[in-house]
Amino acid sequence: MIADITITEKSFGPKTLMHGIKFSIDDGEKVGIVGRNGVGKSTLFGILAGTDTDFTGEIIYKRGTVVVATAQEHHGLGEQTVLQYILSGLPEYAELSHIIETYPLTMGDDMKKIDAYTEALQRFDDKGFYQIEEKVSRELDNFQLPDVGHRPLASLSGGQKRLVEVVKIMHSDAHLALVDEPTNHMDYIAKAQFIDWLQGAREAVLVITHDRDVLKEVDRIIELKDGENVSYKGNYDAYLKQNAVSTGTQMNDFEMIEKRIANLKVKVLDYQRLKEKSRNPGTIQKFKRLEEVSRKELAELQAKEKPTFWIDKESAANLNYKVAAQYDKFKAKNIRMNLKSDESRSKHILVSAKDLSLGYGDEPLFSGVNIDLREGEALELRGRNGAGKTTLIKALLAETPQNDSSKPSGIKTFSGDITIDKQVRVGVYEQEVSPTYFDLPLEEAIERMYLDRDLPISTTKVRGLMSDYLFTEGDGHVPLSRLSGGQKARFQVISMLANDPQLLILDEPTNHLDLPSIEELETALAKYAGAVLYVSHDGYFRDALGGEVLQVGRK
Repeated sequence: MIADITITEKSFGPKTLMHGIKFSIDDGEKVGIVGRNGVGKSTLFGILAGTDTDFTGEIIYKRGTVVVATAQEHHGLGEQTVLQYILSGLPEYAELSHIIETYPLTMGDDMKKIDAYTEALQRFDDKGFYQIEEKVSRELDNFQLPDVGHRPLASLSGGQKRLVEVVKIMHSDAHLALVDEPTNHMDYIAKAQFIDWLQGAREAVLVITHDRDVLKEVDRIIELKDGENVSYKGNYDAYLKQNAVSTGTQMNDFEMIEKRIANLKVKVLDYQRLKEKSRNPGTIQKFKRLEEVSRKELAELQAKEKPTFWIDKESAANLNYKVAAQYDKFKAKNIRMNLKSDESRSKHILVSAKDLSLGYGDEPLFSGVNIDLREGEALELRGRNGAGKTTLIKALLAETPQNDSSKPSGIKTFSGDITIDKQVRVGVYEQEVSPTYFDLPLEEAIERMYLDRDLPISTTKVRGLMSDYLFTEGDGHVPLSRLSGGQKARFQVISMLANDPQLLILDEPTNHLDLPSIEELETALAKYAGAVLYVSHDGYFRDALGGEVLQVGRK
């Protein structure tokens, strides 16, 4: 065991986020951390990394344990290059480099310094630091970040910085790596390389992710919910089976509590009436005591919050009648997507492309693309980052009826053409929230987004949408910029569906959504009557949605 974690309280103001977190980590163990958006996964990592000390509890690491973590923010780095940033995160690198570079200038005949210098040279060689710059540069290239090693980290996009964080972790040679949502900005080849590293990594790894391809490769899954944690041995598939069984037991326990509460309420009234009717002082005291005991137990049970119950769709379909009835009664609220599922499809062509080649300047990104997308069909755009998938989507959106400009700036058509049904309503799920809405409070952002599209909107509808997508009344006053990644993703789904679209264009829709929300999205899309054009590196999502695969650029 290299770490023993106990958190008895972690609060933000009056809100208690955690109160019963307790688990340990073994050497070399790969652990997936899952939970609904907002339960405190990133907060937990801050505590484990030592950047958040405002909690009650104890984090005990085995002596000498080196912990590294992916950073969420990159402020105050000045002109530090990508290579300098990665190397500065390597345990011992900075210290050993300092000794090797400075001691020859000052050590003279000082045997203590000479010994330290000699040991540093040997340790530097043992750690492979003489070849580290070449290794890191090669890894950056594998993650489609060529020639960025000597660029300032501040000049990179948010997605590129996330990839740099993963490369830093992969070369850290630590005992414990804390990795937060590593695959959100990876293409399918980069993700396969990350999974290969995960499978062979010597260090223990805690990874926050809802990427089921990654969760399929872990040794254990720890779920955060209701301020506590539950540990499931095995990978994602094992987690689903164990979760269904344990949730059934928890629902049965909760139902017993509800029955006990109902019974106690009756008892309190009975004891109160009997006390009032009694004339004997001893009898009055007896019923008074029984009433007080019952009231105390009732208050304790009513103070318990209802647990969060979620069972995946496949496991839920196999529940027995009694447990299925309990689940229908108690299951956690999930997002509600209103997608038309009318089976009367005309199957007419919505999107068409013939021998299309697009690019910028003098070089095409891809060529020979042909599309024949009809109502009720799905088409996956597959290709490496930078192959032209986003360019193709931008060119397609330029042809939509609601587009104001003729062609996206800089995109050049080298051959062929792309057309879209001029009557079709299009819904787009994008990775980034539009700057137009980014600094607006959620309620105002939803209203403004509808008005910008000349769609009817009211205060009642805004509140209804917030409820459907699991936002609280308090969330409505929070600027989008301050919402979590999962909350921003749910706003993007609201935006995508605002105009009752007949064609959906999805760009990595499962990024930032939690597992129940991903499943709800998959369920809704399976019934959807319109057409879907999507980009996703989530193998489970691709299997669920299906459709033809269009390779954009080289594999």
